[in-house]
Amino acid sequence: MNSIKEVMRNTEERMRKVIDATKREFASVRTGRASTSLVEGMHVDYYGTQTPLKQLANISAPDVKLIVIQPWDPSSLGEIEKAIQQSSIGAMPTNDGKVIRISIPPLSEERRQELIKITKKMAEDGRVSIRTVRRDANEHAKKLEKDKLATEDEAFKAQDDIQKITNKHIKTIDSILEQKDKELMEV
Repeated sequence: MNSIKEVMRNTEERMRKVIDATKREFASVRTGRASTSLVEGMHVDYYGTQTPLKQLANISAPDVKLIVIQPWDPSSLGEIEKAIQQSSIGAMPTNDGKVIRISIPPLSEERRQELIKITKKMAEDGRVSIRTVRRDANEHAKKLEKDKLATEDEAFKAQDDIQKITNKHIKTIDSILEQKDKELMEV
C-alpha cells in the first residue's frame, strides 16, 4: 500500500469482512427457532470430499420448530444424518429415506446460559480480529510516514480515523451480540 487512502480502504474492507464472519458464526448458534443457517455451513463427507450441506440439498424451515433437508442425491442421506448428529446444534435428525427432518426442541435455561457464553466468546474473537486489523493499519500508516510517502500530520490523522473506524465496527459487533443474546433469552 503506497498511500494513506489505500490503507484506509483496506482497513475498512478487512473490518467489514470480520463483521461478516462474526455474523456467520452467530447464525450457527441455535436459538429456540428453526433456521436454515444452523445447518447450511455444515460440511458432509460426500464421496470422500468435505462438501457444504447447502451444495448437496434443498434446506428449508417450514415452521419455527422444524428444519427439512431434502438431498438431491438420496444416497447421501446417511452421511448428512451423521454430520448433523456429530454437530453441536443439539437436535437429533430423523431420516425417512427421502428427507431429513430436524425438530428444534426448546432451549433449557442452562443451555441458554451456555450459548450466551459461546456468543460472548465469538464477539470477543471478532473484537480481537478488528483490533488486529487496526494494529496492522496503524503500522502501515507509520511505515508510510517513515518512508516519506505521507506527512506526519497525514499519518496522525490516519491513525485517528482508523481508531474511529475501529470503534464503529466494535460497536456493530456489540449490537449483534446484544441482539443474539436477546434471541437466546426468548422463551
